[in-house]
Amino acid sequence: MKMICNLHTHTFRCNHASGTEREYIENAVKYGLKTLGFSDHSPYIFPGTYYSGYRMRPELQEDYAKTLLALREEYKGVIDIKIGYEAEYYPKYFEKTLNFFREIPIDYLILGQHFILNELNGQYAPVRTEDEFILKTYVDETCEAMETNLFTYMAHPDLVLYTGDEEIYRKHYSRLIECSKKNGVPLEINLLGVRDHRHYPSDKFFSLCGELGATVCIGCDAHSPDVTVDVESFEKALKMIEKYSLNYCEKPELKPVRL
Repeated sequence: MKMICNLHTHTFRCNHASGTEREYIENAVKYGLKTLGFSDHSPYIFPGTYYSGYRMRPELQEDYAKTLLALREEYKGVIDIKIGYEAEYYPKYFEKTLNFFREIPIDYLILGQHFILNELNGQYAPVRTEDEFILKTYVDETCEAMETNLFTYMAHPDLVLYTGDEEIYRKHYSRLIECSKKNGVPLEINLLGVRDHRHYPSDKFFSLCGELGATVCIGCDAHSPDVTVDVESFEKALKMIEKYSLNYCEKPELKPVRL
């Protein structure tokens, strides 16, 4: 099986990715990808003068859209280019940020919750912890996000490395999985995690996904053009899908960012 769709691709604007959009596209075409979605770490509209160091600045949104719209037209009939964002759901600031997103033609959003509460005064989510509050809050917020029906899928859903009581792990991550099923939000097997040997994608988590009948997808999480299609990691993800009898969606249906 070949990868035909990757919706998880970043650009240099997030300050931790490299290469040009054209380089990503050319590699995608080389490997026979049918759909390539760009989903850079979204701008976020915070109060005051705060700027995140790992996401696109708001003033770069227009250039992001113009660049990708031009390339979409240039590569029309060769590959389908989609324009999106990977975004957190911070309830306090989300509505204002969502209105800002609507200033350009966005095709989809990916939910990538890197913090609980928010990044101004919250907790970084990808941590090893025995604190139930961190896992519970992460699941509460991601479930609330999925219930907005604005997110096409959830990136690296197993980001919190909870090492405490097994029943607590199962209770909260089962809630996340059931919420994804209820709201039609596939859960991503993240290929950046595979190739960097991170704690995700987690066998424990995806075993639970198989048990509960979750739908999963695969995202390259590409921060450089050479992994726009990550064949080696993709094959490892397919083995995980087979091992846990996961429901695999190779091309998630895009949910519109409603007006």
